Amino acid sequence: MSLSPGFLDELRTRLSLSQVVGRKVTWDPKKTNQGKGDYWAPCPFHQEKSASFHCDDRKGFYYCFGCHSKGDAISFVRETENVGFMEAVEILAREAGMQMPAADPRAKEKTDRNTRLAEINEQAVNYFRLQLKTNRASGARDYLERRGLPQKTLDTFEIGFAADDRTALFKHLSEKGCKPADIVEAGLVIKPDDGGTPYDRFRGRIMFPIRDARGRCIAFGGRAMDPNARAKYLNSPETPLFDKGRSLYNHAPAREASGKTGQLIVAEGYMDVIALWQAGFEHAVAPLGTAITENQLQLMWRLCPEPVIALDGDTAGLRAAMRLIDLALPLLEPGKSLRFSILPEGQDPDDLIKSSGASAMQILLDKADPMVNLLWRRETEGKVFDSPERRSALDAALRDAIKKIPDPSLRRHYGEAVNELRRSLFYAAKESRQGFKPWSKDRKPIATADTKSSLLARDGTEETIRASLILAIALRYPNGAVPFETELEKVDFVQADHRTIRNALVRYVHDHSKDPQGLLAAVIEEVGQTAIDKLFALPHVRTSPAILTNREDNYATLALAEELAKLHAIKGSNAEIREAEQDLMGSADEGITWRLQQAAAARINATRAEPKTKDAAQDQDANLSQALQKLIDEQVWVKKKR
Repeated sequence: MSLSPGFLDELRTRLSLSQVVGRKVTWDPKKTNQGKGDYWAPCPFHQEKSASFHCDDRKGFYYCFGCHSKGDAISFVRETENVGFMEAVEILAREAGMQMPAADPRAKEKTDRNTRLAEINEQAVNYFRLQLKTNRASGARDYLERRGLPQKTLDTFEIGFAADDRTALFKHLSEKGCKPADIVEAGLVIKPDDGGTPYDRFRGRIMFPIRDARGRCIAFGGRAMDPNARAKYLNSPETPLFDKGRSLYNHAPAREASGKTGQLIVAEGYMDVIALWQAGFEHAVAPLGTAITENQLQLMWRLCPEPVIALDGDTAGLRAAMRLIDLALPLLEPGKSLRFSILPEGQDPDDLIKSSGASAMQILLDKADPMVNLLWRRETEGKVFDSPERRSALDAALRDAIKKIPDPSLRRHYGEAVNELRRSLFYAAKESRQGFKPWSKDRKPIATADTKSSLLARDGTEETIRASLILAIALRYPNGAVPFETELEKVDFVQADHRTIRNALVRYVHDHSKDPQGLLAAVIEEVGQTAIDKLFALPHVRTSPAILTNREDNYATLALAEELAKLHAIKGSNAEIREAEQDLMGSADEGITWRLQQAAAARINATRAEPKTKDAAQDQDANLSQALQKLIDEQVWVKKKR
């Protein structure tokens, strides 16, 4: 709908800019001169203590001398409320008491009808809230109390109760003067096919009002109190006001909060959003009982360019995340994407926050994976790529997915990210195996820096790979790590970061043996977020089966035992190589050859017993062992006869 310049001019005339802006700022009494329409305040768009934000009430414009934000009343509402142009105009028009112009008679008729339906829904909100205080709602109140919802939360989200009565709401609204046809059209009651008396759609349910971006109640969601009910959650049907594929629960409050934080959390349902809100995450929304639609995705992107999809860590949650990838790929644009935070198996946000606190939820949100990682996980999880055919099938599946991205630059970056993940899975060992140089026939056979590199270049790298896997698995599965506490204390880790993480780990692992999130939070508090992020970002860690998927503690125990054994073997072989290196400058003897052969054998044995699911470390160790054996067989250090 287009707006005439006359309408906008009158809107700006009726409203005082200082009044609109004054809702969001505190005017500086020393610099402000109200008589001249000259107002000053700390800027609402950036953090500051001085009053650099200037509002010229007579001209109707504002300007910040700090961040250079400028505009009029409409732009101010758009920025502070995180809304579009038309929504900002509607907000100001309501405040000014002006009627938005109707484009044509049909539009006015539609507007009048929608206003009428919204008013009926508001009456239903008040009715359900009153019913929650009656004796018939005692079971509902007990349930809400068990879920940890205090009165403040009930009031904020306007939670109510629909009694198990066939016509209670219909009678109430009829007595208030609402027409039966309108009550039916609002979706609150159902008209029988035989033309009988309409009956209430929601009965015996806790009621959650659903509001649109303008704050109007457009529908309801109801949670059944009867465990045998056909549907645990029931939403209003499609109505002139309500299209569930174009609506989000908690849209308007989350929009304002997202405008302040620059973040948006997308949870699965009403209770998840409420639990997040109670924990301080006010920028949370939820789809309405269905998979996320394209329209909902576009709504989310209007609120935040990179929402975090926080899904339950069960099969249904993972399946929903994987489906969302296919929906989102053709819609991606530069700077517009999704991140995914999959909760621990069997937990939703409410469970996690109650068991481990808001900090545990924040950790998961901070570590949310970019969508390319989830795409990789979908195509590789639970699969073995031990043949050219299987690897080729993986390549084809990834190519087909990436081809859906319309922007060429973004498509190229996705390809590069996928190639990096492929290298970490297949070619890490091949790419890092360097250092062997051909020997000239007439060159003196002395040990060069490259020769020594061929023997020891992977010394610290191999130890680091094993050490990082050990620490990551122990942090992921503390109960499986408890038996190795003493052994972990004795390990001489090469990297200082690993030693610091190990010290914190053994200090807290007993107290948090059954609380991985609690252990992680305690370790992060001591060593810092950066060290942990760096650990879990390593390719061989993030592609490890123990990290990618939830495993039993006994699996973690076996994996830790295996990795510790490999680490000890690698350390022993490296020590032998270092000693043998001292003699490489001169003639070789059988002792040196034997020691190097033993070191190679130890390294081979260290990698012979692999986990049930292979990862990049297998190729790295096996290839390096073969290279070392080749060097021994060729005996490049032995002086050749002329």
